Amino acid sequence: MSSLKKSIITLHITVFIWGFTGILGALISVNEYQLVWYRVLIAAVSLGLFCVIKKISLKADLNSILKLLATGLLLGLHWILFFGAIKASNVSITMVCLSSLTLFAAILEPIFNRVKISKLEVLIGIIIIYGIYLIFQFEGKYTTGIILGLSSAFVATLFTIINGKQIKNRSALIISFYELVGAFLGVSVYLLFKSGMQQNLNLPISDMFYLFVLGTVCTSVAYVYGVGVMQHLSAFRVMLITNLEPVYAIIMALIFFGKTEQMSNQFYVGALIILTAIFSFPIIKQRFP
Repeated sequence: MSSLKKSIITLHITVFIWGFTGILGALISVNEYQLVWYRVLIAAVSLGLFCVIKKISLKADLNSILKLLATGLLLGLHWILFFGAIKASNVSITMVCLSSLTLFAAILEPIFNRVKISKLEVLIGIIIIYGIYLIFQFEGKYTTGIILGLSSAFVATLFTIINGKQIKNRSALIISFYELVGAFLGVSVYLLFKSGMQQNLNLPISDMFYLFVLGTVCTSVAYVYGVGVMQHLSAFRVMLITNLEPVYAIIMALIFFGKTEQMSNQFYVGALIILTAIFSFPIIKQRFP
């Protein structure tokens, strides 16, 4: 099998694993703050061990480390909002809301990078807004979850834009490790002042298992393989396949949770509008740059 085909299959598996993150978030019983605390702790430790085994240096200057730790606070906030949205609504609602990343990127990237706003991106953004409007209109009981999901997408967009500048000067592994540590420190401080850290140590066995899978397979391992395929795949193909994450997640949610994930017909219409806009965006942009 060629390197190209292997990379495509690997990326599909990686995106599928990312989609499974939402399923684990619904299965884990602890609140979103404790969930993220465990996730970033396990992910940072496992990624650090990976670097030790592979003899990859994590050395960086103090200024760079401080910037990465600060950026990690955004990562932690994104995950708290993401899992908070799942617990306030369900996986399907959250994943569709997370698809609004394209909308927020169309708004925020030109501001941060001081470039002209793309008419195509504005058009795609309007279509996404309409899809979100349909979901809001007919799924009012999930308003809190929708707001948290959209907030998660907004913070994730900020995080991605900032990371886009960080990656130019540093390796992806160094960036990921210190950002995970930053997220861990930020959530730890919050939990310490809110309820004390001892509350974190009383976990059901099922939660321990799910958190271990979340922190290792769905975070560290998926991240390493997700970065690795970029050596063989174009940015366009990576973006196109990555857009399958909400599709995989919604299908898995229906299989795992059944009726609790069944939504109104209007929800699926809104979701289809959003996903169609997201999938068509890279294709149209490639043909009409």
